[in-house]
Amino acid sequence: MKTLFVNELKTGDVVDDVFVLAEKMRGVKRDGEAYLNLTIIDKTGRIKGVVWDNADALSALCIAGDFVRVQGNVSEYKGNPQMVIQRIEKCTSDIDPSDFLPATARDPVQMFKRLLSITKTIQNDWLRLLLESFWKDEPFVSAFTKAPAGKMMHHAYIGGLLEHTLSSTMLADRVADHYVGIDRDLLLTGCILHDIGKIREFVFDTRIDYSDEGRLVNHIVIGIGMIEEKLARISGFPPKTALMLKHLIVSHHGRREFGSPEPPKTLEAVLLNYVDEIDSKINGIREFMRSQDPSSDWTGFYAPLERFFYKATIDSSSTPKD
Repeated sequence: MKTLFVNELKTGDVVDDVFVLAEKMRGVKRDGEAYLNLTIIDKTGRIKGVVWDNADALSALCIAGDFVRVQGNVSEYKGNPQMVIQRIEKCTSDIDPSDFLPATARDPVQMFKRLLSITKTIQNDWLRLLLESFWKDEPFVSAFTKAPAGKMMHHAYIGGLLEHTLSSTMLADRVADHYVGIDRDLLLTGCILHDIGKIREFVFDTRIDYSDEGRLVNHIVIGIGMIEEKLARISGFPPKTALMLKHLIVSHHGRREFGSPEPPKTLEAVLLNYVDEIDSKINGIREFMRSQDPSSDWTGFYAPLERFFYKATIDSSSTPKD
């Protein structure tokens, strides 16, 4: 049984426990001998590791994605903890998978039910039929309700894709009601389907990482392919509706340099881009805040947005006097 977790590790600790080997890279020291740079993870986080001695022999005992028993100690390198590893080998017994992959704190069953209830409010029969074709696909639903929405940036945990999809869709529903002339059905369908390609972009069995398909193609292209497969089975689906929906998918990252083949060119596409960005950024910041020292009002430096965040709240315990 696992007893030691990454978030508990501190300089000077002696380690002998099971983790997941997320990454493994071979390097060569100045004397020509090999060494290994590793990333070790469990559900609480990740830590860099290094193997200085017998690197090739130990490397042969495990590959990225394996559960591994690690023996070593924790030191500090450039201000961050690092595990210096003396022994690492594949482990196949006494493993509880829930110890190794972080998961949403919300109930996936209830989240999916809420998404189904939103689907029923779609008044456009063609778009509702398309969504229902995905919900009737049991392998898809199984993957969709388990997949992460990211590797590290946001919703990077089991159930993260479902959580992000539902949150974005609920936010879009509120925004659609605020502005005149928004096609709510199109916007909500785009929200629900915008990241479905992530069920194949990521592997999430023992670790969260990019699949070969994800690295070579990416979730936008994968998602368009998945939508086209469903559309091909719906006789008479209006071509313009299909085109407008696919534009939402290809443009939801907002800019070409951020991964979108095209920038948003409809009101619904603009809204989807901003809703997606709001939800992903707020989640990423919140997860970062939770990982920080609770005794400090300030976080450490948050590299994705290049700033520190202030965690204190305003004082609302008193009321003004007349």
